[in-house]
Amino acid sequence: MRLIGMLDSPYVRRVAVSMEVMGLPVTHESVSVFRHFDSFAAINPVVKAPSFVTDDGVVLMDSTLILEHLERMVPEERRLSLAGLADHARAQRVVGLALAACEKAVQMVYERELRPEEKRHQPWMDRVRGQLLTAFRLLEAELGTGDAWLFGDRPLQADITTAVVWHFTQELLPGVVPLADHPALAAFSARAEATVAFTAWPHDG
Repeated sequence: MRLIGMLDSPYVRRVAVSMEVMGLPVTHESVSVFRHFDSFAAINPVVKAPSFVTDDGVVLMDSTLILEHLERMVPEERRLSLAGLADHARAQRVVGLALAACEKAVQMVYERELRPEEKRHQPWMDRVRGQLLTAFRLLEAELGTGDAWLFGDRPLQADITTAVVWHFTQELLPGVVPLADHPALAAFSARAEATVAFTAWPHDG
């Protein structure tokens, strides 16, 4: 199995960390959609990160769809989703909030890095930042004051995605989401980043 994409992408990293937690081996190829466009296109003509190549040579894309496929490859005790309906609904809410924050953070990063300053539309940037802050405010409330994982004694997809997205946002958009307003998220991310699964797949790896 091959995972294609750079680990500075939160979407690539959530797949890599998830595979580590699930105990699935993978060959990671650090191919950039910007610097290595032609090389990426040779693997996936759509040039979308992450891309994932199965052992049968099927190319998958979109982190959520890749993770859904991976869930079918491991026994229930190693899956990162929850069977109970109520817990599953809450976990999906957390993942949805984290992915909403991720989408807005990536939009802001691209706007800052790819668009000339004189062509940026500030009202749109303000709206995106407002959505980003709202998503993180709601995630902070979901975490509460606990010092463990959200659903037990090991990280599940809600934990992994939340931690990866928070770290990405703080690395790429420092000061945009104030640390002082999100103590639970900051502490949660720090705990996650210290675990083997996260250190095995560092943000800048």
